[in-house]
Amino acid sequence: MGTQKIIITDHLHECLTEEIELLKPDKIFILTDSTTHEACYPLIKDHPLLGEANISTIPAGDENKSIQSLMFVWKSLSSFGASRKSLLINIGGGMISDLGAFAAATFKRGMRCINIPTTLLSMVDASLGGKTGINFNGLKNEVGAFYEANAVLINMQFLKTLDKQNNLSGYAEMLKHGLIFDVPNYQELLNFRFEKNADLNKLGILVQESIDVKKYYVNKDPHEQGVRKILNLGHTIGHAFESFAMHSKKPILHGYAVAWGLICELYIAHRQCNFPKEELKKLIDLIKDRYGIFEFTCKSYDKLYEYILHDKKNTKGSGIISIPLLKERGVVSLDETVDKDLIYESFDFFRDFMGI
Repeated sequence: MGTQKIIITDHLHECLTEEIELLKPDKIFILTDSTTHEACYPLIKDHPLLGEANISTIPAGDENKSIQSLMFVWKSLSSFGASRKSLLINIGGGMISDLGAFAAATFKRGMRCINIPTTLLSMVDASLGGKTGINFNGLKNEVGAFYEANAVLINMQFLKTLDKQNNLSGYAEMLKHGLIFDVPNYQELLNFRFEKNADLNKLGILVQESIDVKKYYVNKDPHEQGVRKILNLGHTIGHAFESFAMHSKKPILHGYAVAWGLICELYIAHRQCNFPKEELKKLIDLIKDRYGIFEFTCKSYDKLYEYILHDKKNTKGSGIISIPLLKERGVVSLDETVDKDLIYESFDFFRDFMGI
């Protein structure tokens, strides 16, 4: 992200004009999904530089972050004469920025792209930092590449197109950032609620802080060889929940999976790293209140553990689970080895606390 522009703006048209004129593309392509094409694309469709842009639209939903969708985008780029000097504008949430930027990374071995995130999750996480990819073989983000968009243009007005659940999905990543870094407005972050007339100006301040946390770690470790692993807090078990739900044909939002994964990983942190009990209780009370419950039985533990073993962030291999764990807020131990029994214990804790 040292080279990636991230701009929060109330003047999206003007910013987009500046970036297009800077890149001087020979052709412009736009990628949306069926939801963002209807709800978000109209906010920029009258832009004078997009009049001849080719638009590709794929079905909404993380289950469509697939090789089939990727091939559709490649075919559209190829059929309409895209070159390495062309520009792909990804308008949507994390699914679109992940898949679109991966298409840009791989087409002609790399073309330019701009991300215009339209969800809170994408604004604070998915569209930033160069992680791209698709789901494959039933596993979340199994195939991908590091490839930064040339620019990320953020306009808070897009959040008015979202329901509360999708805003909460992004909020989970903001909670994670608040836990791993001493952000100035942590208490305001905990207190923020997504009501009908939520203060977008106040949210914008919290979003900027969240972006700054991600930028800090990505700039230190662009390819996740060391300290950037901190950003995976809640994701090892969260991704297992997400893959389990996807396999069960009952998909859940990514941020909900991360929030529930945080409950298990904070419990493990309490048991293994003495993360404060009162802080643990405060956070899991908040998560249960905002995100509700995720149901699974003890018969599902082995399957969940199998997903954890396959997680690409688990770099130690040989059946050893390595997870970043909090010692206290803002203090993270990067490569904590966690045994199977403690992971199963965290599942027990989760189900007991949720009243399942």
